[in-house]
Amino acid sequence: MTAATSAYAAPSAIRFADDAAAPGSAPAVLGRAAPRLSWQLPPLPGGAPTAHRLRLTHADGRTETRTTASPEQVRAPWPFALLPSRARGTVEVAVQADGRWTPWSDPAPFETTLLHAGDWRARFVSPRTLGAPHGPAPLIGRSFELPAEATRARLHLTSLGIHIARLNGHRVTDEELAPGWTSYRHRLRFRSHDVTAALRPGTNELTALLGNGWYRGKLGGAGERAVYGDRLALLAQLEVECADGSTHVIATDGTWHAHDTGVLADDLYDGQTTDLRRPRGGPGPVDVLDIPPGRLFPADTPPVRPVAHHPAAPPTRTPARALLYDFGANVVGRVRLDVRGEAGREVTVRHAEVLEDGELSTRPLRGAAATDRYILAGGGTETLDSPLTFHGFRYATVEGVAPEDILRAEAVVLSSDLRPTGTFDCSHPGVRTLHENVGRSMRGNFLDIPTDCPQRDERLGWTGDIQIFAPTAAFLADCDAFLASWLRDLAAEQHPDGTVPFAVPDVHRNILPAAAAWGDAVTVVPWTLYERFGDRDTLAELYPAMRRWVDHLDRAAGEDHVWAGRFQFGDWLDPAAPPDEPGAARTDKDLVATAHFARSARILADTARLLGHHEDAARYARLAADVRTAFAETFATPAGRLLSDTPTAYAMALVWDLLPSPRQRATAGDRLADLVRANGFRMATGFVGTPLITDALTEAGHAHLAYRLLLEESCPSWLYPVTMGATTMWERWDSMLPDGSVNPGQMTSFNHYALGAVADWLHRRVAGLAPAAPGYREIDVCPVPGPGLAWARAALDTPYGRAAAGWRVTGDRLVVEVTVPPGAHATVRLPGAAATGGERVGPGEHRFEVPWASGDGRRPASIREAVDDAALWTALGEVLVKEGAVPDLAATFPLAARGFDLPPERLAEVVLPRARRDRVDRLQEALDAVLAGE
Repeated sequence: MTAATSAYAAPSAIRFADDAAAPGSAPAVLGRAAPRLSWQLPPLPGGAPTAHRLRLTHADGRTETRTTASPEQVRAPWPFALLPSRARGTVEVAVQADGRWTPWSDPAPFETTLLHAGDWRARFVSPRTLGAPHGPAPLIGRSFELPAEATRARLHLTSLGIHIARLNGHRVTDEELAPGWTSYRHRLRFRSHDVTAALRPGTNELTALLGNGWYRGKLGGAGERAVYGDRLALLAQLEVECADGSTHVIATDGTWHAHDTGVLADDLYDGQTTDLRRPRGGPGPVDVLDIPPGRLFPADTPPVRPVAHHPAAPPTRTPARALLYDFGANVVGRVRLDVRGEAGREVTVRHAEVLEDGELSTRPLRGAAATDRYILAGGGTETLDSPLTFHGFRYATVEGVAPEDILRAEAVVLSSDLRPTGTFDCSHPGVRTLHENVGRSMRGNFLDIPTDCPQRDERLGWTGDIQIFAPTAAFLADCDAFLASWLRDLAAEQHPDGTVPFAVPDVHRNILPAAAAWGDAVTVVPWTLYERFGDRDTLAELYPAMRRWVDHLDRAAGEDHVWAGRFQFGDWLDPAAPPDEPGAARTDKDLVATAHFARSARILADTARLLGHHEDAARYARLAADVRTAFAETFATPAGRLLSDTPTAYAMALVWDLLPSPRQRATAGDRLADLVRANGFRMATGFVGTPLITDALTEAGHAHLAYRLLLEESCPSWLYPVTMGATTMWERWDSMLPDGSVNPGQMTSFNHYALGAVADWLHRRVAGLAPAAPGYREIDVCPVPGPGLAWARAALDTPYGRAAAGWRVTGDRLVVEVTVPPGAHATVRLPGAAATGGERVGPGEHRFEVPWASGDGRRPASIREAVDDAALWTALGEVLVKEGAVPDLAATFPLAARGFDLPPERLAEVVLPRARRDRVDRLQEALDAVLAGE
């Protein structure tokens, strides 16, 4: 094959699914001997791909070529021999279509890191007399000689605690909070760095500052310390090749030294205290710890890095006269200041997400001090930075220095450095802000693990939160490797009986109960990665853990297949729950648990079928059917009403297909719609129901009500925080009350992505861009326009390339535009189109147009129809308020629900109490004038 024989362009350069480097870095750093390969196709007008050819070029110039008769281009298997540690090379791909080959892609460089425990010569070393839990942060290092210029050098590095490594005084990497947080008892991440440019002939010095981090600092609301151990330690192996042909390995051992530093205290919750006057202390001995390298694993997810810098607005003063900085948005990271002042002056920086009465609101921090302190060295401008901690904040007060002596104030924003992939936009500015807030909350809480919140004494990898949010996350960023790594920790932490911890890594070691929606992360998240990224490998890797979980549920439910009588979180943070009882939801917890049991059993059956476990597939399919039947018999009437007459109950039953008969499903959909109307289109769902309710309404034929929910601005609603100036998603619908005070509950966060799971519906149903086959190889374009939006669009960098879908209403026409990447197809189903099956289209740009009418102009035949017309009902409500029948518009909805089926000409008698029926005629006359359009 030669490029001259091809009429096609070349595929994109290969992406390695196992690349743990930051986005855009080269070469790829691989921790697998058989990496998975993906590429994107050029336009292939001659037909679909039928084969691909891979060319491996080794570091010594040798080449190998393998041809595979497969159109696969996402996570294609490695066809060559297993790679050894420290291998280097490039890989190229060419694709065949219609008998012709494309040119070779650009070569994708890679190198493998240390793949085997036997590759390590380094040992963990820990300060012998320094580095006490409440003492200064220790520095571990040593000097070494190089006889000539370094031509290649790799530093393999990890620690117990977090580390900042320097070579010859320069930071090795801009990675933060390394090595991150994993299930340290089972898995400890190391990362490999190219440090060639930092070395020089002669004397060099390698050091690492160690902080408490997650390993030894506070973890959890109880303030427990040293959950994993009480000694910080470093493991470093520097491998150097020099121009004179010599090689050198500088590895941590008993010859290294420890030193005190000016970091007097450091903690992720409480902050960092630094004395800038204090030089490095004299050398002290280290102990070599007896820690085998078996739990070490190569980095399998991109690092935490600074991803943005937010300058502060000019400072103001709080009522107490503290100097206050506003960074414009609720972010995660730390404040960096450039200041000047005399030696010995102490500067204090305190952080908070929101203000109350003009002061920092610190009560939501609970036990987290979130305070950084600095003692100035004096003598000029000094940069104040605390890289051994992080905070969640929008506001910060600075004490101890005059405003004119602060030369710069900025927020250093931290996040796992994930490649952004998806965008959404629409005509409604509030919804646009809502979507931005979802993305900002994801960025702040995807900090090495998917956390619940970044500011208080918690910041844990709660399984329930990510189970809910994973589909949204998979659209917004390339988080496949990030979540796959976290799932490996989940599998490692799973209890022998199949119980999944509430949070991963597991800091609740003595809490054993299983909980629906939380434990179901073990089935839902791997399946989401398969659906959205085509990640079959993680599904196969997690399959044993998925099976253990469902088997546990099967035992817990017993012969009647109803999971009942056990601890459950339930529909957590139902807005009707009291502030200090977040689990006191209206939906029956046994109903919630059994619904999740059915869902996980079905996912497991589908997974077993996909992976070729045919006996398991049959067994779990029967189990899923039995649980579905038990759910319907236990919690539903034959007509379709549910024991828990709540939106969450109906949403689960509809979206997860838990009601066998069409009659039941129709009744459930209509009842859900009436509950939404009766509540005035305000939210009545917690963690469990919120991700499902808009889909349930849409599938039941009530998409217009889903839009009413989306666009409602009173509390509780998605847009209420937007009206209150929120820049991130809140943990509670009412984290801040309308008067500006913070919710009185002891659990309140202003950066909590779970309720932002509605963004998945915005992508799939509002814009109409949904996966129909793994990795978006098949795309379902079925936009559902609704009242309040004139246009919406979404775009996604899928594994196959850029896909997009969007619509706009132009007069009496609906225009839909679709982009399909090479290698993929889409089925386009248009609202009101006669062909219900849709039209299947191939790669390229497509435009469709159908007639569109925003309303039929018909007078409502029932009070229910009047409620559905937002403008009409507002006008009717204004009459009811003016006439004194109701105190406000919100009060009209539950009253109207008493007569939804009645004609609007009887609205007055429905609303007025019997004692005031003498006013019915006069009130109805005023209402009739509105109905007549007068």
